[in-house]
Amino acid sequence: MAASCVLYTAPGAAGLCVHWLLIDAGIAHELRLLDLAAGQHKAPDYLALNPNGLVPTLVIDAQPVYEAAALLLLLAERHPEAALRPARGSRAEALYLQWTLQLATTLMPAFRNWFYPHEAAGEEAAARAKEVARLRIEAAFDRLDAHLAAHGPYVCGEAISAVDFLATMLMRWSRNMPKPATSWPTLSGYIARMKARPSFTVLYEREGLTEWA
Repeated sequence: MAASCVLYTAPGAAGLCVHWLLIDAGIAHELRLLDLAAGQHKAPDYLALNPNGLVPTLVIDAQPVYEAAALLLLLAERHPEAALRPARGSRAEALYLQWTLQLATTLMPAFRNWFYPHEAAGEEAAARAKEVARLRIEAAFDRLDAHLAAHGPYVCGEAISAVDFLATMLMRWSRNMPKPATSWPTLSGYIARMKARPSFTVLYEREGLTEWA
């Protein structure tokens, strides 16, 4: 089957959730892994696709689209056969949109500040910025753990949806933090459930990942 889209990402980076959804849903695609250390995401040919110089970028219908959360929403919308988008007008749909945007606008930026604290605060205040980021990440995990305990087993209830791939990716990013996501009992069970999907094994093979397996 010919690839319907081309995904530009890097191993373990923000495109992981998009790559995982593509595999899980059986959507034909071509994978192009960039070497971030070599600056391939800043090369002119890539900047022509994504002027932000970030991953991921998905070329679909011969047009580049970026932002990981937007790509998850787009793919779930375009592939209803994958059943990764809740029914319109349902309570699950409200949760789907709420948590996708919350994770994208609160938790992802907090992780950016954790990994690159000097970007927002400068070198002199980097340590304090990193500590603030840690507190925000842990507070977000507190809320998500409570939500899953009350409304799980998945973010939108009984059925998995596109937002679960985003949530699990962000939990993976916490693996080397003082309090990783696996420290929360409900999150730990949720992570195990997501990692048990056959698509997760394929994802790790294709991105060459070994940690948090």
